[in-house]
Amino acid sequence: MSTVPISTDGACRGNCTREKELWGEDHSTTNKRMERMAASKGLELLKRQGRVELTTNFQYVRKGITEWKKIWKARGCKTANKKPAMNHDLRRRLERLAGQHAVSWHWVKDHSGHRENDIAETLANRGIDELN
Repeated sequence: MSTVPISTDGACRGNCTREKELWGEDHSTTNKRMERMAASKGLELLKRQGRVELTTNFQYVRKGITEWKKIWKARGCKTANKKPAMNHDLRRRLERLAGQHAVSWHWVKDHSGHRENDIAETLANRGIDELN
């Protein structure tokens, strides 16, 4: 079973033999929503279950799915201030999609020369440009 690498920053990377570039825009959104949306879209495109190396430059995505979800669930999807956790709909969606695969979550520093992250950032910016 091969491993599919996905790099997100509002975009995703396909598999080892080819790349699929995606970008999009939404007039009424935030970077947190778009970061989760990018990871979700990348996982949605996979045609079969398998291993995934998902790399993001946003700790909110990685920690949200690997660490914070347990805390949010224990609190009834509320923050420490007893307010509803933001982007709960996308967190549930990402959790469901990630549960269909063996996902390893990785973080890479933004603007660090990581090839796939640089491509993802370019595509994410293309989505912003298309809004204007």
